[in-house]
Amino acid sequence: MSSRLAVAMVSAALLAGCTMAPAYKQPPMPTAPAYPTEGEPEAGEFEATAIGWRQFFADPRLVRLVDAALVNNRDLRISVARVEEARGQFRIRRADLLPTVDATASAQRSHGGSISSAGAGAATTIERYSAGGGISSFEIDFWGRVRSLSNAARASYLGTVQAERAFRIGLIADVAGAYLALREAEERIALAEATVDSRNRGLEIARLRLDAGVTSALDYRQSETLLTQAQTELASLRRARATTRNQLEVLVGGPIDGPLPDPMPLVAQGMSDRLGAGLPSDLLLNRPDILQAEQQLRGANANIGAARAAFFPRIMLTGSGGYESIELKNGVGQDGLSWGFGPASLTLPIFDFGRNQGNLDVARARKNIAVASYEKAVQTAFREVADALAARRYFSDQVEAQEQALVSQRNSAELAQLRYRNGVANYLEVLDAERNLFDAEQSLVATRRSQLDNLVTLYVALGGGLTE
Repeated sequence: MSSRLAVAMVSAALLAGCTMAPAYKQPPMPTAPAYPTEGEPEAGEFEATAIGWRQFFADPRLVRLVDAALVNNRDLRISVARVEEARGQFRIRRADLLPTVDATASAQRSHGGSISSAGAGAATTIERYSAGGGISSFEIDFWGRVRSLSNAARASYLGTVQAERAFRIGLIADVAGAYLALREAEERIALAEATVDSRNRGLEIARLRLDAGVTSALDYRQSETLLTQAQTELASLRRARATTRNQLEVLVGGPIDGPLPDPMPLVAQGMSDRLGAGLPSDLLLNRPDILQAEQQLRGANANIGAARAAFFPRIMLTGSGGYESIELKNGVGQDGLSWGFGPASLTLPIFDFGRNQGNLDVARARKNIAVASYEKAVQTAFREVADALAARRYFSDQVEAQEQALVSQRNSAELAQLRYRNGVANYLEVLDAERNLFDAEQSLVATRRSQLDNLVTLYVALGGGLTE
């Protein structure tokens, strides 16, 4: 290949460095500089991004389930495959920045005899060898059109990477939420089963008292009502447990089989409630959904450069060079050198009836959409963290108050039973006390689960869960 061809290729590559895309500027924060402080306790001790999910979750069974989900979840596999797809698209666009060089080689040998008026002549053998290389249809990127498209493809690829990371931590949160819901259902089922057993015994005692004429039929029917209330709740909880287990199996990617560690009760889950919130600006670096939105904005910005460059001429270049000889040993030399450039083509848009202007308007509109989407992602992240911080503070108060209420309801139920046995109160008082006690027990378990859900939400909202 000639030195002129090499110089042309290097020059074309250098010319491709410019672009007509506007300079990228990160939009200003569309939120307050700090989170609301109402009801928020003193600053946390740990950063969510510094705590791996294996440290955050204390329940070994939950850790095993998250492990399985990160390996087997089908949606996560799709997300990973989309990253590979976007990487391939970026490589295709990036390759357009440099010329494609093809090498060719050929050899030909022919044999035949010559015929003259005097008769048959001597046979001759002809050998021909050639080797060379060339570039075809390479666009000299004077205006940065190809460069801008490559930058847009790169931003799309990096955005897909962030989308996969966002899905990954979302999957961890979903598995944790389903597992906690399953633990809640099992604990509430245990309470309901114990209540059903207790009320079955109470109903038997009420029947004996009715047969003995000590109590009325109304009291007996009210005992039945207490029992059916607990049985109805038990059936509902068992249904919820079955559907939650099915949901968890889908998230994990298959049946929950094999030896698993014993589950821990909700009260012993041990998730850290000392996560520090930091500043809202930290979310710009820690939240993959925000980073994804920013990459989409960068891609939209680059597409404006490609749309602007479409107004200018496009120059396509082809070239070739090589050697040709009738003897292989003489294949290198000035006599066998062959090279050429062209045909080169120049395309200049003159009358496109507004097509290029329309493409530029579309690119600008899409950038405005990307700016608004980025700002919305930041605002959503800010709200999620602020809500989780407030909930963390008030969930603690709520659990403490419900624990005290449960103690009071248990004392009230015991007192109502004592008053009924001594003939001081009717069975309606016992009925109300037992109902309130059952509701208080169920509510406390549900609130503990909600408190743990909130800690998981805060951990993920602050960008935690990306490391093990």
